[in-house]
Amino acid sequence: MTETDLLDRIVVRPEVFGGKPIIRGMRMAVEHILAKMAAGDSAEKILEEYPFLEPADIQACMLFAHQVVSGEDVYDRVMFISE
Repeated sequence: MTETDLLDRIVVRPEVFGGKPIIRGMRMAVEHILAKMAAGDSAEKILEEYPFLEPADIQACMLFAHQVVSGEDVYDRVMFISE
């Protein structure tokens, strides 16, 4: 899966969590997954707790975080959904 494919999984919807990046338009914030990983949860554990997530969703969150920390304009590459 390419970086573009992964970042396509991350979207921003202003009406969901105040416009924070979320996974595939669902009510699952990227920051929530990153916090769980920072607390020591493995990707496998997260996928068990949230069976609607896919391994690529975890990878997308990590890529998104890496690009934000690297100073890349990642928000230009994330889909913005307005309803």
